[in-house]
Order: sequence, then structure tokens, then C-alpha cells
Amino acid sequence: MRTDRRMLVLLVLAAMAACTQSGNGANADEGEPSAAPPSAGMESAADSLPAALLGTAPPPRGVAVNYYAADPAAAGYLVTPEGEGPHPAVILIHEWDGLNDRIRQVADALADEGYVALAADLYSGRVGTTREENMALVQEARANPGALIANLDAAVDFLRSRDDVTGRVGTMGWCFGGGVALSYALGGEDHDATAIFYGSLVTDPDSLAALDHEIYGTFAAEDDGIPPEQVEQFVAALREAGVTNDVHVYDAVDHGFWLWVDQDFEARSGPALDAWTRLKAYLARTLSEG
Repeated sequence: MRTDRRMLVLLVLAAMAACTQSGNGANADEGEPSAAPPSAGMESAADSLPAALLGTAPPPRGVAVNYYAADPAAAGYLVTPEGEGPHPAVILIHEWDGLNDRIRQVADALADEGYVALAADLYSGRVGTTREENMALVQEARANPGALIANLDAAVDFLRSRDDVTGRVGTMGWCFGGGVALSYALGGEDHDATAIFYGSLVTDPDSLAALDHEIYGTFAAEDDGIPPEQVEQFVAALREAGVTNDVHVYDAVDHGFWLWVDQDFEARSGPALDAWTRLKAYLARTLSEG
């Protein structure tokens, strides 16, 4: 465990903005700027995207789990792939409103891809229903970064204790959860992958030098909270720190576009499909053994 974890976590949490489901840009691969690929056809996207992103997924099929002994009210969600395994694992970190069925359904989609998926609960079982409630939950979490780290450390330990997990674990999160995922990569238990969807960033190379694995990032050029210029600074800092990355900023979409494709299918489906394809490739190369 890194002794300076609290300071590194605070770098992200102090800058963490409120999240709204709305963002667009330029891409970077291995730290180099690149152009976003053209949108896939709408029919192809509908066939290839997880139903969770389209609002058409069946009810979550996993189980509630209390993985964090220090907070019995924290009710995570666990879903496992078919077959005995062992399988790699992914921890999902929810948006600013808390652990809801959309996140659980994305966990189901990851299980379909062969991952043991644990959706963490950073709000002790609570879910916000208004902007005011969401902001109160975010502020409470930001006030105690040590508890966030301890919660996710417990999630990693829970997964690695399972016979059906290989021991390789990644994290992914959206908005609030994306910023938490980066802060956890800087200051938490060692793990093997971090996927950030339009989450708050650190642009200091010396801080980012603490990262010991490739970073995935998906951002939106029309995101006022995390504009493309900030993403470019993040990529430049990763390059200076020697951290391999796959970071893209997508044009003509705004904040929240990936998790909520159904809110604007025509604009969001193509970029979301490309981001999903990149995510699957990223998880395969970072979480596979050997």
C-alpha cells in the first residue's frame, strides 16, 4: 500500500466536478493525438452494443454482496460468467447518484464477456434521485477519501479471495466513478487496469508516475466539465510520466454519452460502439494472464 495514497487521492477528489448526463473531441493512443473513427451504422451499433447501454437489458441477474466489512450497509452487486473459470475480474464504480440498475446491467454485460464483475457501492446503500441529493452524496464521499480507498481495497481483496478469479483485477467508472477510478489507481491496492469514462483528471506528471499499468480513457468533446484541452494535458502528462495509455475524445457527443446511449441513440451509438470495442480489447490485454 502506498504511504502517500491520501495526498494522491485528494488531487482527483478535490477537482471532482458534479456530473450530469450530457460531453466530444480528439483521440490519443499511446499518448499520441489521433482522429476519432467515423460512427458505425446505427443498425450495427444496435446489434453490437450491450443492451445495458440501450436501456433494453433484462433485470439484473446477479446477487447483492456485502464485500466491505467496515460498512455493512455497503451493498455491492456480483455477477459471474458461465463456466468454472478462473476468470479475470472488474470492479465497476458508479456515477454520482450511486449504484443503480444501469450499472448492474453493465456488470452483467461484462460477465457475458468472461469477467467476474463486482459493482461497488460507495454510498452505503443509498441512491440519489435529485441533483441536490447526488451532490450531497458526492460531497460526503469526497470528504473521506480514505474510506473510498478502503472500500475499493476491500473489493479487490474480496475478488482475489474467490476461487473463480485469476487474481487479475481492473476498475472502471463513469464521471464521479471515473475520477475515483483514477484516484484509486494512484493510491489504492495494486491492480491491473483502470478505465476512465469522462472522469476528473490529474495533469501532474510526477503524480501520474505512480501509475503502474496502462490507462484507458473515453471522453467527449462537448463535455464542459472535462473539456478536450484538459484531456490533452492529461495525455501529455501520462506521456511525460512514461505511462502507456489508450485515451480517446469523441466528437459530437457530450458527458454521459457512453452509459446512456438511449438518451440520444443517433449521436451516441457510433462513438459508444467504438469505445466499447476499445474497452474489450483493453481489458483483454491488461487482465489476461501471460
